[in-house]
Amino acid sequence: MINVCHNCGQYRADKIIDPKGPIAICPLCLHQHSFHQLPLFIVCGPSGAGKSTVCQRLVGTALEVVILDADILWRPEFSKPDNHYRDFFETWLRLGKNIGQSGRPLVLFNAGSIPNTIEPCIERRYYREVYYLALICDDEVLIERLKKRPGWRDSQDEAFIAQQIEFNHWFKESSATREQKISLLDTTDAPITHTVEQVATWIRERI
Repeated sequence: MINVCHNCGQYRADKIIDPKGPIAICPLCLHQHSFHQLPLFIVCGPSGAGKSTVCQRLVGTALEVVILDADILWRPEFSKPDNHYRDFFETWLRLGKNIGQSGRPLVLFNAGSIPNTIEPCIERRYYREVYYLALICDDEVLIERLKKRPGWRDSQDEAFIAQQIEFNHWFKESSATREQKISLLDTTDAPITHTVEQVATWIRERI
């Protein structure tokens, strides 16, 4: 557990990071210890763009990384939009940095993991870099995919669909202007096998 100081035993997520080591420094007793400062890969985008399908197909094919869907940790107590779901993202970044100590970076699939929810997190400092890839598609295709989903996913509601279309537009219009640039991958006409290959290549080029 990196947040627990090896010397004084206090829990501090806000350790000082010296990237030259990389070294984490306890802000209380100034004890230093080395750690693996790996990159974090985030695959985001609106619901219906293909994240879950790509995640399922990618697992087991890219053994140099750990691939997880962020929804597996979602609980009602994380639903705090007023603070941009900060506790949820801090939890994932904390888990990811601990996974990384085994030498393999995390690839996280999640719609809302975008720069303004990830970059302010205290746990962000433990990553060498965060790379964002957004899956997008044409609106008509997005609508069709959402309406074909099984009922338990609650994706047929018109308000939800409109929200995802708006989110789709946001990625297309603002990705190139963000301080932390989000790469785009259009899945409109691409076979799923091709999309999976492209995502795998995007990851491997940045490890």
